[in-house]
Amino acid sequence: MKDILRRAMIDSETYVVEMTYRDQKGNQTRRIVSPIRFVGGDRFLGLCLCREEPRQFYMSRCQDVRLVPAAEVIMPMPMQEVPATVPAAALVATAAAEPTTCWV
Repeated sequence: MKDILRRAMIDSETYVVEMTYRDQKGNQTRRIVSPIRFVGGDRFLGLCLCREEPRQFYMSRCQDVRLVPAAEVIMPMPMQEVPATVPAAALVATAAAEPTTCWV
């Protein structure tokens, strides 16, 4: 995962990161993030393109992290709730079939 984040940091004009993120309450959301820098060994700072503001992300809460061409992402990203019963694997399949959106 760190290699993917590092690649997006180095080549920020070309790539952003799409991932499933679990918050401290256990809620899973689909995020599009432009990583900025690592903070310690367990977190990174990134611009959340859904919320349009910088956020800290714990790497242990990130799943299904992948590079996405930045040209495919148009800000602001629409926010959509994810039903609690939808497993993360289903979100990835849905996101791959649809235009890039931000799940919140």
